Amino acid sequence: MRDAFVTSTEEVLADPRTTVVLADISADAFEPAAARYPDRVVNVGIREQLMIGVAGGLALTGQRPIVHSYAPFLVERAYEQIKLDLDHQGVGAVLVGIGGSYDRAAAGRTHLGPADVALIDTLHGWTVHVPGHPDEVRPLLRDVVCGQDSAYLRLSLRTNSQAYPEAGDLRVVRDAGPGAPLLVAVGPVLDPALAATADRAVTVAYTHRPRPFDTAGLRALAGTEVILVEPYLAGTSTRVVSEALADRPHRLLALGVGREDLRRYGSAEDHERWHGLDAAGLRRSVDTFLT
Repeated sequence: MRDAFVTSTEEVLADPRTTVVLADISADAFEPAAARYPDRVVNVGIREQLMIGVAGGLALTGQRPIVHSYAPFLVERAYEQIKLDLDHQGVGAVLVGIGGSYDRAAAGRTHLGPADVALIDTLHGWTVHVPGHPDEVRPLLRDVVCGQDSAYLRLSLRTNSQAYPEAGDLRVVRDAGPGAPLLVAVGPVLDPALAATADRAVTVAYTHRPRPFDTAGLRALAGTEVILVEPYLAGTSTRVVSEALADRPHRLLALGVGREDLRRYGSAEDHERWHGLDAAGLRRSVDTFLT
């Protein structure tokens, strides 16, 4: 997904309104673009708060900044600047994070960032895209760069086997018929969710746009049981789903990255298993919920 992002960004830099702001991360990948557009590929060094401040200043001049780093550095470390230099000033930027949740687990706790979408969700009016396949990255990036408001594009090393680059409304991938439990998979957790429910009467829907959440689609598909599977902090979208279904009796199971600090390294696959987000773990949770 990062390769697709770099290639797509080089394309959108043809628009003189765009500027890329980096804090050393991926600077080598952007060297060709920097040689071509030296005034519009800015590397501030390892200063993530400054990176957001520069983006806010550029946005005030009419530029459309694209700001990129690892998710915990981009969102968690620079959250106050996102809140003040972008949100409070009423200007928009495109934040592009990599290494979300546990993609870089081998680098330790500093590189784990499961709370990024939950933090962005404390702000108003942001669009959040969580692509599940590299082929979804280019159209999503072009769409948010052409907009005016702030957007967060969350890239991952995890990927589904099939791309769904269309708009982010809920897309039914497997239909179990009227009244069946509904499972909503966000981004790269679709494949394990499909595997977990392969022989279960569960409708599976997919989205790469958890904000704004497709509440109309949710209401059209949801019965009594709703299962939400997100590749970041468990329960991040519980508020949205519960509010959308507030006038209906329903049961909600929210699955995602747990809140316990595991204090261990391991691989991304290990963390996926430890948090119950692999196919076997999802099956156990779904079966327990439905029985």
